[in-house]
Amino acid sequence: MPFFHHYRSKRNQTSILSRSLAATVIVSMIFAFSAGCAKRPRVLPTDEARETEYLVIVEAERWPTFTDDMDWDSLKVAVDRSIIYYNRLPENRTFRMGNETYSLQEMKDSLFLLRDMLESNPTSEDLRERMRRKFDLYQSLGRKGDGSVLFTGYYEPILRGSRNKTELYRYPIYQTPDDHTVIHLGQFHSKYEGERIVARIDDGVVLPYYTRGDIDIGRILDGRDLEIAWTDDPVDLFFMHIQGSGTIAFDDGDSIQVSYAQANGRPYRSLGRFLAQKGILTMAEVSLRGIKNYLHNSDEMMPILAHNESYVFFRVVDEGPRGAIDVPVTAGRSIATDPAYFPRGSLALISVKYPQFSTTGEIESWKPFWRLVLNQDAGGAIKGPGRVDLFWGTGDEAGLSAGYMKEFGQLYFLVQKR
Repeated sequence: MPFFHHYRSKRNQTSILSRSLAATVIVSMIFAFSAGCAKRPRVLPTDEARETEYLVIVEAERWPTFTDDMDWDSLKVAVDRSIIYYNRLPENRTFRMGNETYSLQEMKDSLFLLRDMLESNPTSEDLRERMRRKFDLYQSLGRKGDGSVLFTGYYEPILRGSRNKTELYRYPIYQTPDDHTVIHLGQFHSKYEGERIVARIDDGVVLPYYTRGDIDIGRILDGRDLEIAWTDDPVDLFFMHIQGSGTIAFDDGDSIQVSYAQANGRPYRSLGRFLAQKGILTMAEVSLRGIKNYLHNSDEMMPILAHNESYVFFRVVDEGPRGAIDVPVTAGRSIATDPAYFPRGSLALISVKYPQFSTTGEIESWKPFWRLVLNQDAGGAIKGPGRVDLFWGTGDEAGLSAGYMKEFGQLYFLVQKR
């Protein structure tokens, strides 16, 4: 939910910092510029009419040569989950790509066509050629119009927990409070269409919802029976808020999965940027590992965490983590993007680098890859046409890759030819 999960899972944090997934996202804790650059793509020439476009069609003879680096079974799972999402939508729903508008049926047929192609277990080269004949390919122009897109990663953390509060497990994982209110401003005036705020109502007065400091330090929600579970580490809990989902492992061997339900509507504030601006951490230390190490050894841990006023409330899910389209995200195959720019549930193609680690957990190199993915999530920090968050999976290994991923690459979307 996008990290967010993110944000995992997250979702649509576009206006209330949702995210299942979340959310969300290491890059906004680390800064919004890259640690390294993948090879910049060739982009089709643009004219004046294309200056406001975010996706441009790629001519068949200019398709990139790609070899998908994962197994087809994982792609089938992700495709099927997008089909489930599309099956829930009204038949008149439409989707925009470049200058074209596609029907819900066209989006579904695109996924059915790919699913059929995968049944013969083709090589990547064979699949590319078949897709080139049957699909249109659109490339994202990115934030600056040069086709460069910033990729980050998110994951599902595993937290130790208890069903009851103990001396060890004393940090609550909250469900949505009953005084949490979402106000859709478009109902009051058309100029606010699509805008909403999160509030609480006290004696008839509409007030902003409580901040992270109010909740974690002021304990304003204590005694209201809102706890889903309790965990032993407030730093890991904080990052689960950023991811938008997580697994809570109990000492008896049982576990539950929790996913984004709502947020407090407060602005997201980057912890990494804050620590760097204060001179507490250097740029080289501003990573998931570096931030966690500092916080675990700081006497000011809770006030520093409270710098990010955004707070996430969770729900228990049977299968997760869930993305912004309310289907489980698939490790390596689900991405989060800004739904204001790119069609939800759709088939996409990405080209970027990912980190490879030594046995001691240090980055040894960055490996380029191509991969077919599904656009199934959103995140509060994933804004604009130049941002993508890739879901890495569950646990520490996934978190290591997600926490360091901050690379420029290329983003494409595919739809069946008419």
